[in-house]
Amino acid sequence: QVQLVESGGGLVQAGGSLRLSCAASGRGFSSYAIGWFRQAPGKEREFVAAISWSASDTDYSDSVKVRFTISRDNAKKTVYLQMNSLKPEDTAVYYCAADKIGWPIRRQNDNYSYWGQGTQVTVSS
Repeated sequence: QVQLVESGGGLVQAGGSLRLSCAASGRGFSSYAIGWFRQAPGKEREFVAAISWSASDTDYSDSVKVRFTISRDNAKKTVYLQMNSLKPEDTAVYYCAADKIGWPIRRQNDNYSYWGQGTQVTVSS
């Protein structure tokens, strides 16, 4: 079982940057794909980005492609989400999640077995 803890959220002005971290404990992390999802008030949770177990593959939603970069360090059991050129519509609670199927990358919430508690990202205009 894997436990996930997100950090790095906060308040930033539009056009700014933040780097989120997802730190894992427990077994299996290095064989799992990791995804980032977000949920804005009144909206459903949506896929943001994901990375395969070996980091060979990444996937991004159209809304964040080019602006966000996902990476991982399996030795540190940590996945990062570098967010640049932030927009007010990026405001949401961001969650990381682990998919036991390490590859291929999947986008659906139901495929992810373990979830963190989330970190708030607020982008002011």
